[in-house]
Amino acid sequence: MAKLSDLIISNPDVKTFPELELLVRLAGDAGEMFIEMDVKPDFRDTPRKWEWLLEAAFTNGTTYD
Repeated sequence: MAKLSDLIISNPDVKTFPELELLVRLAGDAGEMFIEMDVKPDFRDTPRKWEWLLEAAFTNGTTYD
């Protein structure tokens, strides 16, 4: 299981929500089965529906149709 806090802590170079979203996509691609939203991202550009967006990113991965 991937924890959002672990992803953020282990990638201090991530400074924006879109960068975090890509990181979450990559975690989904890496074979993680679940993601735990244990913290709210503390980025200036974090949208209100951040949980939905990150869940979708995790589920869809980096494949774009």
